Parts: sequence; C-alpha cells; structure tokens
Amino acid sequence: MEERITFEKLITDPFVKKALHEIGILEPTPIQERAIPLVQAGKDVVGQSSTGSGKTFAFAVPIVEQIKTSEGLQAIVLVPTRELCEQVAEECSKITRYKSINVLKVYGGVSIEGQIRNIPRANIIIGTPGRVKDVLQRRALRLDTIKYFVLDEADKMLDMGFIEDVEFIIKATPAKRQTLMFSATMPKEVMHIVNKHMRAPEWIKTKEQVEQSLLKQYYYDVPINDRFHLLVHLLKEEKAPYALVFCGTRRSVDLIAYNLNKNGIEAKAIHGGLTQSKRKQVMESFQGKKTEILVASDIAARGLDIKMLTHVYNFDVPKTPKEYVHRVGRTARAGEEGIAITLVSHKDYDNFRRVLDEPSLKIEKLPLPKFQIVDFQRLIPRQFTGRQRPQGSGFGQHRRFPPRHQRR
Repeated sequence: MEERITFEKLITDPFVKKALHEIGILEPTPIQERAIPLVQAGKDVVGQSSTGSGKTFAFAVPIVEQIKTSEGLQAIVLVPTRELCEQVAEECSKITRYKSINVLKVYGGVSIEGQIRNIPRANIIIGTPGRVKDVLQRRALRLDTIKYFVLDEADKMLDMGFIEDVEFIIKATPAKRQTLMFSATMPKEVMHIVNKHMRAPEWIKTKEQVEQSLLKQYYYDVPINDRFHLLVHLLKEEKAPYALVFCGTRRSVDLIAYNLNKNGIEAKAIHGGLTQSKRKQVMESFQGKKTEILVASDIAARGLDIKMLTHVYNFDVPKTPKEYVHRVGRTARAGEEGIAITLVSHKDYDNFRRVLDEPSLKIEKLPLPKFQIVDFQRLIPRQFTGRQRPQGSGFGQHRRFPPRHQRR
C-alpha cells in the first residue's frame, strides 16, 4: 500500500506544523504535495492549478518556514483583487500564529498612509499590482531584500490589464529572487512572464478540483423578460441553496439583488463599484452563511474561494467557455455535489453556442417549469446603491410585469 504524504513529513518547522495541526490540515492537496519540496529546494515553480486547489498553502507554507524575521521584508505576493488579497492574508495568518512574522496587505480602496506606515515592520507583503506600484513610485517601499516573488492567479491578473504593473514591480526585485507563479491557464501573456523572468522553472499541473461527475449542468431557454421570474422560482424551490448568481454588469448585479430581496429572498450584491469596507462586509456575511445568496459580477468574484457552494446561476451567459468554466467551477468541490444553471435568452444565443461547442462541457437542456410572475422594479432606492436612477441592464424593459394572462 502506498504511504500517505502528510505535512508532518513534508515540512520541518515545528511552529508551522503545530499551526496546521490545530486547524485540522494534516494531508497536503496534490498541488501542495508537489510544489512544497520544490520551493524548499529553491526552485522557481510554475503551478497550473484552479481556484480552490490549495495553492495558497503550496507557496505560503515553505515561504513561512524559511522567513527570518530579523531580515525584514523577504516575500511579496501579487494577487488580482482585494478580496483575494484578504483571503491569502487570512490563510497566511493561520500558519504564522506561532511565528513573529508580520504580513501586510497592500491594496486600493483604503487609506494608503496606514499601509505605508506598516511597511518597515513587514516580512511578507500581499498586494494588488496597482497599489503596490503606487507605493513603489512614492518611494515608500523597497524590494531589494525580496527572496520570494509570487504571482497568484496570474492569468486573471493579466486579463485585468495588470501586465505593465507586474513588469514594473518585478524589475524592482533582485535578479536572484525565487519566483513562483500559479495560474489556471497559460495564455501568451503569462508565458511571456515565465520566459522573461523565471529561471528554469519546474512545472506542475494538477487536475481541476471540480469533479465533472459531481457537477450537474443545466440550462433553460427562457424569454428575456421571464428570466428574473424563473430565477425567483428556482431559488424558492431549492431547500436552503447556498448560491452564487452571476450577472454581466454592475447594474444587473444591483437590480437582481434588490429585486430578490423585494421578493422575499435575502441576497447581497458584490461588484467593483462598492467600497472595500462594503465588499468585505458582504463577503464576511456570505462566507459565514448569514447570507445564502450572493449576486456578483465576474470581476468582483475573481479569486474568491467559497466553501461548500451548492449552486451557481448564470443570469447572464458568459461570453466564452473559459469564463463559463471559471464560474461553474466554484461548486462541486471537495467531493460534494453541485449544480450549475444557465438562463439563456435570445440575446445570449451566440455566446452560449460557443460554450456548448466546448467538447468537455455536458450541459443538459431542461423544460421550462411553471412559475409565477413576480414584481420587478426598475428604480433602486438611494440607500441600496447610493443613487436613484433607472438601472438599465439589458434584460427586459424594467417595468412591473402584468399577470401572464393579461399579456398578448
């Protein structure tokens, strides 16, 4: 029988071992098992692995093991979003609890002055490219002591237009640093970074965390004006869904979240137009399951690792198979079943045809169930979004719908 690999055998630092044991993490995931020895050996590493695969500990554990607190700032981790910055910092805090390692978050949307004041005490910085570049340009940060440079979710970072910022930051670090990159896909922009800035990297590719046998994928062909009514019906039919609803724009996110609440379904909205404190408050409520429905834009949801999600709803159809996979892959993890439902109307046919052309995707069409016509309001009160104006989003005419028997 093959001997199981445990963190007890994989790492040497007794303080990290103790921390992992206390949080109940005893065995590494595939990406951790393969990456940690390579990082410990000083290798540059490229890990192709999806969100939720455990890649944060794959780089954080060996880095925390080898950090010397007397040597100042030694590691910088770049992430695409504020939410992922918070999550990575939280994961690092779990394994540094018995070591005097200071982890500093550096991202936009909050005061830069407080972050700058804490830089001299930092051993690890976790930040978004735009804010890190800003701090560097102010000459409030030096990266000449960096030993470990990490790009987390590199493809998403470059998709969001951070390539120039990433290049700027890399050039501020020593040539002899150890570079670690984790990315779900390897587009040419990511390969450019690998070829230009990494030294004979070791490549690791693990299979997707989503088990296709556990992910049930369905779609409804529904008139555009009926999508919201169908969504309400589906959410009310499910027993205690823990669901993520994807919309294509910020305005759609606000409209859907507001009208779900109007129809007795507690939901919260998250998108890039919210302040950082509000986004953090929303995520804490959802991850603590005080709120069971989260309505999100793609950008706001990038990098979020949400445990035990039961349903993903695509209110707006994603434009590419890659975006579709990224969305639905947030459920059916860790051996649990999950359901992905896409609402397709005539405006979505071209996009959804591209999704269906992906041979690895098996999406079953379901007949439309009978559902009630519910109230849908086009004006959102100021206290909900901070503005009072029509919120056009491309679905329906945003009127209050008459009963079905009155429609002709």
